[in-house]
Amino acid sequence: MTDTGPSALRRFWSGIGAENPTFRQILGICSTLAVTNVVMNTVVMCAALVWTVAMSSFTVSLLRNYTPRNVRMMVETLIIAFYVILVDLALKAYWPEMSENLGAYVGLVITNCIVMGRAEGFAMKNGPWISFLDGIGNGLGYGLILMGLATIRELFGSGSLFGVEILPLERNGGWYNPNGLLLLPPSAFFMIGIMIWVIRSWKPEQIEET
Repeated sequence: MTDTGPSALRRFWSGIGAENPTFRQILGICSTLAVTNVVMNTVVMCAALVWTVAMSSFTVSLLRNYTPRNVRMMVETLIIAFYVILVDLALKAYWPEMSENLGAYVGLVITNCIVMGRAEGFAMKNGPWISFLDGIGNGLGYGLILMGLATIRELFGSGSLFGVEILPLERNGGWYNPNGLLLLPPSAFFMIGIMIWVIRSWKPEQIEET
């Protein structure tokens, strides 16, 4: 596969659309349980994931011809851990409140199967630039799903977005009574299940082809 031009752009867009890792392979859905009850937390987690998957794919691709096959998984894990640690340290240094909100979930990006999947399944077989774009595309595709879930959960679960009241709450003299069930972890799995069902029903032939 060529490393530049239309093929590279197709790789980028396919991660967002046709080959979205969540809709196609049902990967990485644990993060939907962890952070999608607050939009701001989700934004930061998505940015951390995009950074990690893009940079780790780029680095794995650069080293693919020098990495012995029998230790490649360990090398990939170390590379991913390096970029996750950078994110964790940056949050602790410059945004300690967000670091505390996310807690261990930033570190758990290391175990996200999307990151390892793109490194092992694509970056080890393709050039650095197209692997970088593939990582960004898959990270953004996954992030858009998390953002959609977080928007619904925070808006209807708390009546706010980014901590700002959007729906007039009853306790403040308004009409909306927040649905607290949407803030509970199981709601994320139910919602993403519905989203996957809708997408697969909408384009079943595309899912079969991929």
